[in-house]
Amino acid sequence: MPSVIALDAMGSDRAPKPEIEGAIYAARNYDVRVLLIGPEAAIKAELDRHLSAVRLPIEIVPASEVITMEDKAVQAVRAKRDSSIHVGLRLVREGQASGFVTAGNTGAAMAAAKMILGALQGVDRPALAAVFPTAPGTAAILLDVGANVDCKPHNLEQFAVMGEIYFRSMFGNLKTGRGSFSGGRAPRVGLLSIGEEETKGNELTREAFPLLKRLPINFVGNVEGRDLFNGHVDVIVADGFVGNVALKISEGVANLVRTVLKESLRSTITRQVGYMLSRSAFSDFKKRIDHTEYGGAPLLGVKGVCIITHGSSNANAIKNAVRVAAEFSERNINHSIEEGLAAIRPAAVEVEAAPAR
Repeated sequence: MPSVIALDAMGSDRAPKPEIEGAIYAARNYDVRVLLIGPEAAIKAELDRHLSAVRLPIEIVPASEVITMEDKAVQAVRAKRDSSIHVGLRLVREGQASGFVTAGNTGAAMAAAKMILGALQGVDRPALAAVFPTAPGTAAILLDVGANVDCKPHNLEQFAVMGEIYFRSMFGNLKTGRGSFSGGRAPRVGLLSIGEEETKGNELTREAFPLLKRLPINFVGNVEGRDLFNGHVDVIVADGFVGNVALKISEGVANLVRTVLKESLRSTITRQVGYMLSRSAFSDFKKRIDHTEYGGAPLLGVKGVCIITHGSSNANAIKNAVRVAAEFSERNINHSIEEGLAAIRPAAVEVEAAPAR
C-alpha cells in the first residue's frame, strides 16, 4: 500500500502553488497518496489548473485556519486549533497519515508536533536534522539545527544516538545490524566544536564529550566547521543555536557560489561556449549543492513523522520532502530510535550512580 503523507498546503511563502506542484510530482514519481491540508477553495482553485492531477492520488482535507510566518509560534498553536499544521499532525496521530510535511512557521510546527504527537520514549527534546552534501559526493547530517537553542549535555547525547540511527537508516545498509554501514564501517559521529582536542570548546561541548565517547557508536571526537562538507564525518552534533547558524551560513555560501559561477560563465563569449560544452557537469554541480534535493529536516524524537522544510521551498523541495516523509515511515526509524535510546539508559544510570572519587 502507498504511504499517505499529509502536506500543509499553506506553509510556503508562495503557497499553495509550490505545495500543489510538489504534491503532483510526488504522486507521479513515488508510491504515495498526498493529502493537501488547508482552505478547500484556495487549494481546489490551484489544483484545477493542473488537469493531470485528476488521475493522481491527491485529496483535499479542509482546514479553516493558517499559521503565518508572522504569528508567534506558541500562541498561534494554542489559538488556531483548525490550522493546516494542527489538522495535518492530528491525521498522523490518528493513524490516517504516515507523515506530515510543512514549509510553514518552523517554531509553530515544532511546538504543535511536541503537543499533538508527543515525544518518543527516552527523548527529552526532539531535534531537527539537516542533510548536507559533502566533497566525496555523499551526504552528512547536522543536528540540532534550530529546535533547541539551549541544550544540556545529555540532550547532545540523545541527538548523537538519534542522528546516527537516522543516518544509518536513510543512507546505510540496514540488513547487517546496528552500527553497520555501507563498506563495513559505522557512521562517524562528531561533536561540533572550535578544535579537535577533547579540552576545546565551551562548557556544553566539554561536558558532552565523555557522554558521546561512551556511547555504542563510532564517535570520532570533536569536529570543526569545515568538517560539515569534507566527508570526514557523517553525523555532526550541536546545540540548536550553533547548528542553526551553521545551517544558515552554509545555505548562504551555496547561494553565493551559484550566483558567482553563473555571472562568471556569462562574462565572456569564450566562457559561454565552455559552459555549453560542459553543461551536464555544471548541472550535476548545481544539483549537488541544491538544498531542495534533500527534502527538508525531520523532527527526530517525536511519535510520528514530521518533516519541516524552507518557507522559500519550490515544488522540487516539496516533492523531496514528501519522499523523505514516506521513507522515514517505511523504514520505521522511530522504533529504531527508541531501541537505541533504551540501550544507553542503563549505562547512563551507572554513570550517575558511580561514587565520586
